[in-house]
Amino acid sequence: MPLDPHPLNSLGFAKAPADTRVVVAMSGGVDSSVVAAQLAEEGYDVVGVTLQLYDHGAALAKKGACCAGRDIHDARRVAEEMGFPHYVLDYENIFKDAVIDEFADSYLSGATPVPCIRCNERVKFKDLLGTAKDLDADCMATGHYIQRMMGPEKAELHSAADATRDQSYFLFSTTQEQLDFLRFPLGHLHSKAETRALAVKYGLSVADKPDSQDICFVPDGNYASVIEKLRPGAADPGNIVDMDGNVLGTHRGVIHYTIGQRRGLGIGGLADPLYVVKLDPDARHVVVGPKEALSTRIVPVREINWLGDEPFTSRKEWPLSVKIRSTRPPRDAVIRPISETEAEVELFVAEEGVSPGQACVFYDPEGTRIYGGGWIWRG
Repeated sequence: MPLDPHPLNSLGFAKAPADTRVVVAMSGGVDSSVVAAQLAEEGYDVVGVTLQLYDHGAALAKKGACCAGRDIHDARRVAEEMGFPHYVLDYENIFKDAVIDEFADSYLSGATPVPCIRCNERVKFKDLLGTAKDLDADCMATGHYIQRMMGPEKAELHSAADATRDQSYFLFSTTQEQLDFLRFPLGHLHSKAETRALAVKYGLSVADKPDSQDICFVPDGNYASVIEKLRPGAADPGNIVDMDGNVLGTHRGVIHYTIGQRRGLGIGGLADPLYVVKLDPDARHVVVGPKEALSTRIVPVREINWLGDEPFTSRKEWPLSVKIRSTRPPRDAVIRPISETEAEVELFVAEEGVSPGQACVFYDPEGTRIYGGGWIWRG
């Protein structure tokens, strides 16, 4: 049997880069621009794709949002600079149905949603990935800070080398099938400075472009105003009550509050501070209580995406670390499967402010591997 003349290239294929087509998801920011430029420089058959996710007219002049018209212009310019084709796909209706509507409904139900995860799950890694396959691509590359490594069994998801940039919390729902097709060329870098240095090396016009800070369809960070536009009447006032149901004051709409909030409640003259411990949209109640009422050790999780080598239900419990907020480090826990997609997570040390709508991501306590995760539900 003749030997393959080509060793594996940097994307893991046994053929020349020029014979390897890679679709790069380009947001117009420095990260995805560097990925596209680097792969083009290495000789790959690069196709850049940018998604138009919502009406850019209102957001065109606003900085800090990831998908505004300026970003489409920047992505196109990078493609021109590096000499590869670039396409803009109108995903506005898909994005509204799959991400924005659920974001509004989740807030109205008292949850604290994470729309960026749903966007990765339902738009970028589903519809866009399908488009990449339609373009006969061998793989799709993104500018996310996360690592894909080949393990003894299959492709594995691992945290980024730079813990401060790691995006694993937002990518836990990446399925094994998607992971087989995806590539994350920035995951091994140790700082954003390295990425910007590469942008300078390739002469990219976006080398000094600031990072996006906000959810793309909430450019000013004002969630409540967006939800009021999407769901008129959502900001109806109601009562602030204690855990026994006693009325302590009034509020200007449940959507203005989050679990764990202490400031801005407008309740004075109390000896001990009170925190938002629950939101009851049906009764229009903001429920407040002492700090200890926020502590949670048992976290119900559903819609689980499992990336382990053995079936999720093959064990009664999994000793893993979990992250329940994107800004918090992983905590030691035991995960007890209820079904293939549901589990009870028991934290070794109680956490404050565990909120329905947030993700619970599973990590190897001894290493960098991500075993998937699920969505926190119930109050």
